[in-house]
Formats: sequence, structure tokens, C-alpha cells
Amino acid sequence: MKQHSAKNKNTTFKPLWLIISVLALVIIMLLPTPDTLPFMAKSALAILLFAVILWVTEAVTYPVSAAMIVGLIILLLGFSPVQNLTESLGNPQASGKVLEGSSLFGTSNALKLAFSGFSSTAIALVAAALFLATAMQITNLHKRLALIVLSMVGNKTNRIVIGTIIVAIFLAFFVPSATARAGAVIPILLGMVTAFGISKNSKLAALLIITAVQAVSIWNVGIKTAAAQNIVATNFINDQLGIDISWGQWFLYAGTWSILMSIALYFIMLKVMPPEVNEISGGKQLIKQQLHEMGPVTAKEWRLIAISIALLLLWSTEKVLHPIDSSSIILLALAIMLTPKIGIMTWKEAESRIPWGTIIVFGVGISLGNVLLKTTAAQWLSDQTFGLIGLEHYPLVMTIALIALFNILIHLGFASATSLASALIPVFISLTTTLNLGEQSMAFVLIQQFVISFGFLLPVSSPQSMLAYGTETFTVKDFLKTGILITVIGYLLIVLFSFTYWQWIGLI
Repeated sequence: MKQHSAKNKNTTFKPLWLIISVLALVIIMLLPTPDTLPFMAKSALAILLFAVILWVTEAVTYPVSAAMIVGLIILLLGFSPVQNLTESLGNPQASGKVLEGSSLFGTSNALKLAFSGFSSTAIALVAAALFLATAMQITNLHKRLALIVLSMVGNKTNRIVIGTIIVAIFLAFFVPSATARAGAVIPILLGMVTAFGISKNSKLAALLIITAVQAVSIWNVGIKTAAAQNIVATNFINDQLGIDISWGQWFLYAGTWSILMSIALYFIMLKVMPPEVNEISGGKQLIKQQLHEMGPVTAKEWRLIAISIALLLLWSTEKVLHPIDSSSIILLALAIMLTPKIGIMTWKEAESRIPWGTIIVFGVGISLGNVLLKTTAAQWLSDQTFGLIGLEHYPLVMTIALIALFNILIHLGFASATSLASALIPVFISLTTTLNLGEQSMAFVLIQQFVISFGFLLPVSSPQSMLAYGTETFTVKDFLKTGILITVIGYLLIVLFSFTYWQWIGLI
């Protein structure tokens, strides 16, 4: 136990990478500032590089990195001269009569920017979603739902694969946490494998566990509330482009992609990782036994089912039957879930299970994106990278394809799609200005967000994949073999949809 703890400790603090991230920050700050780049924007880019190195290497835990980023925003921006005084940044002088570059921005103004992400409606949606996922875990309703679906599919391995994919789809509508969804179905599948004497190192075990986690990731794309990174993107799109994408609109745009990818996943998994056996004898009975051991559906579960169905109905009819936004809807549900007697859980039960660090990281990620946008750092970075390769001369679909390919490659270095969205979505929004996309700006950014959720290639590309990898049922090579095919087909489908489906329904 002591050795295991020591190992975990080492993985959350890597001094060398922390030193490298600080050196990178210092080097950027010491480099000559280009005439086209305001000093505040240069400071923002230095903070971005520092953050990316920390996120990619996991030199410190994500909540610790969030605290460091806040501190840097306060110091570096606070002591930066005001060169591009805009309404979005705010005027540090009450009179507003300040000569360009003659005053410092001030730490109090920088502090407001550092915490701007926490005033976003997106943070409320993510926090409430975590409470909903916690309610599922407290009642074990997500496990019951998974067992019910798996009990219907039978003992044949190909039907269990279908059942696994269906569970991932079903839970994506009701459980707004990819890690919670993976955590519900993976132990059940693992139990089926081990209960019948099949080795954890078997192809069957790898087939089922990888299928489960890849299906979870596929449906992060299809449903707006299925993943936190989607909320990051919609928040920036709403703030910067003035377009609020409803739950139903998102599903119309991305749901079809996820349905087709789920079908492709079934054939890919059985072709690349054919199981040693075609049937798990007694598998159906084992599932039914586990359901029996759970006992009858409790009153709290029935209430949570009612709340979840109401949430889904209200989300899917947003802007159609009512004007209530997604964040407000789930906050109302949270109030009901915490109400004594009629609710699902007490505050004390919930607070110990809520990953508060996730909320902090999420808020700071939005803040960093705001800093990049409001200091014009994102625009400068877009002009200097994508602008110089002449993308404005390409057709929109080709631009989408090229940037999506870049998006997939850069994801290899990120363990968190939320962090990746925080870093890239502001740059993609600025790129729409560089390319003069006009009315097609939202479509371009949204499609890139779909690609940000890919994470199919390596276990380290997402928390749910790392959870699956921890079962020791497959190797990185196994994951990569299936992940390459899933990524290629997913990418080609993005390009195909850009030529066809998204044009037909008016997204592009």
C-alpha cells in the first residue's frame, strides 16, 4: 500500500516539468515584443504556454495548475501596461483618460479577469451536472440501468458488445459525466469476465472494456450535456459569437455522427479484437443475479428517474416549447434533488463525492480563454499560425478538414479535453475573424469542438480511458490498434458531413 501511494504521489508532481514550464514562461516574457502584439497579449501567451506544458505533462494536479494560472494572470496582467484599452478589458482608471501604455492594468482588474470564468453560466451547468452524476452514484441508478440493458442482450459475445454500446448511448442522455458512465458499465463487464474464469488478459476482456470506453467517448460528441468540454465551447460561442446552441440543436448536428460511429465501432471492435469465445455461458444469469442483489427500485431511484426524464424532456425542447436554458434547467433539478424529504440526497452526502477540483479547473480554463480573447492574444496567435499558411484562400470544407487534422494530432498531448477546449476554442474563434467566415463562424468552431472530444487514440487522452486502462485488461497497443481505425473513420465522417449532412440541415 505504501509503495502504491508513493507511486501516485510521484505522478502528481514532476519537478523537472514544472521547472521547464516556468523557464518557458520566463523566456516568452524576455523575448522582444512584436509591434503587432500588445504586452498584455504577450503575457497571456506566456501564461498559455506555461499552462499547456503543465496540462500535457501533468507536472502538478489540474487543480494546483489552476491556482498557479490564476496567480500568473493576476501578476503578469496586473503589472502590464495598458496598451489596447478596450471595453471588454475594462478601464483601470475611473476617468478613462489614460494615454496608451502610460498606466498599469492593475491587479484588481487582473483578478476580475482571472475569475471571469466563475461568473459564467457554463460553470453552473457543469457544477449541477456533477451533482446529478453524484446522485446517480449514491442511488446506483446508473448501474441498475446498465444491468437492465445487458440482461436483455443474451450470452453471445457479439450481442454483449451491442449491449455495451447501447448502455453507453443510453447513459449519455442521463449521466453528464463520461467518467461516471464508464465507471458504471466497466465493473459490470469485468465481473462477467472474471466470474466465468476468463482471464483479464483475454481478448474478450479487452474487447468489452475498450468498446465500453470508446462508446462513451463517441457520445461525448453527440450530446451537449455529455461532457464538460462541450460546455466550454458553447460558453465561448455564446460570449464571442452571440449564438446560444440549444441541447436539441447540438443533438441535431452531432447525434447522427455518433449514431453512425456507434455502428462503425461494433464492426471495428469485432474485426480488430475477435474474442476467443462466441458466448459467455451463464452471463445473462449473472447479470440477473446482480440485479436481484440490488433489490427492488427504491423510492429515491424512482424520484431520480422522474427528475432525469424531466431534464431530458426540458433539454430537448429548449427554444422549441419553452425559453429556459440548459444551465437553469439543471439548477432547478439540483434544487429539487437537495430538498429534504422529496429530494435524492443531502448536502453532506453530496459534498464528499463532488470533485470540487474539476469545478475549479473548469472555471479557470474559461478564465484563461477569456484572457486570450480579451487581450487579443488569441487573434494574434491565429494570425501568426493559421493566417500565414493562406487558409483564407481554401474552401471552408478543406479548412475544416485541415484544422480538424491539427486538432486530432495536438490532442495526443492532452489528458483533458476540457483543458484542450479552453486552450483551442478561443484560437478557433479568432481564426474565424482571420478567415472572414462571417455567418459560418459558429459552424466552424462547433465542428472543431466535436473533434476536440475525439480522444480515441491513447488511454491518456481522456479520464474515462485511463479508468478503463486501470483494469489491466488491455495494453496501450490494443487501444491504439482500435483507436486508429475509430479516429480515421470519425475524421472522414466529419469531412463527409461537412460536404453533405451539415449543409443539408443548414449548419454550414
